[in-house]
Amino acid sequence: MKKKLAVVALGGNALLRGDQIGTIDEQEQNTTETLENLVFLINEGYNLIITHGNGPQVGNILMRNDAGEQLYSISQMPLDICVADSQGGIGYMIERMLRNVLNRHNIDKNVICIVTQVLVNKDDPAFGDPQKRVGKIYSRDEADELHKRKGWLFREEIKTGTGYRRVVPSPVPSGIVNGSIIRELAERGNIVIAAGGGGIPVYIDEKNDVRPAEAVIDKDLASSLLATETGADEFYILTDVPYIYINYNKPNQEIKEFLDYADTLRYLQEGHFARGSMAPKIEACLNFIRNGGKMSVITEAFKLADTSYGSKITMHYEDERR
Repeated sequence: MKKKLAVVALGGNALLRGDQIGTIDEQEQNTTETLENLVFLINEGYNLIITHGNGPQVGNILMRNDAGEQLYSISQMPLDICVADSQGGIGYMIERMLRNVLNRHNIDKNVICIVTQVLVNKDDPAFGDPQKRVGKIYSRDEADELHKRKGWLFREEIKTGTGYRRVVPSPVPSGIVNGSIIRELAERGNIVIAAGGGGIPVYIDEKNDVRPAEAVIDKDLASSLLATETGADEFYILTDVPYIYINYNKPNQEIKEFLDYADTLRYLQEGHFARGSMAPKIEACLNFIRNGGKMSVITEAFKLADTSYGSKITMHYEDERR
């Protein structure tokens, strides 16, 4: 019998917690603790594709870029190369930690990391309205100088009021390069790590060449697209809350453990999910269900082995697929 295929998106806290400084020891420990929870899915007979975030890591790469240029006149690398660097480094760490976890559980499986390019539309409106903040905080004078010299765009850090950060477009992903190969590897029982940090954004030019896009793709939307294109049965987003809530952090807060597509969409449209945190995850889950996925799950990693884990979103009404 064909095994189920699940795409599991590791949230940022799976690698680095908010109160940590980001040493490799911290990241390896966090990663190991998270991956231990995936053993449940493997033992349940799932084939797995793993995706991950890269926010703090790619931010550090950009700051090293900046320091290298200022102190040693080392040419800065463009954003697509920085995303690729973070994919390779984080993917290697996840692969190594997962091999050790599998070894402790006497599970014999191959683990492979694929540095993944993700297609975007070069005419996406996001390129005309950059919103995604990346890299370090600069003073007004520094931001103005970088804008003149490099053409970078900046926005003031409203939360802190301490300066300005570079903003880049965040276009909608439209295709996964090598998606069929990722699917084939996973269906053969290999655990595949792919589309890290939303993938490296690229587009096809008028000569049919692959060109880099100076942008950042939302990791949950890219993970959802990967789940759809690989024909996954289920899509998991592992984050720092165990359930989906409406009226979050209010006296009338309510857990929503079992949801269908229509109700989840209504809650999203009513503004129950914050744009900077839960809303993109909900949108990613809805995209997966709308495109034929059987179930989306949002939960904490350690809840997976609990039979009542997390919040599950399904279509429920068959006529809504049409």
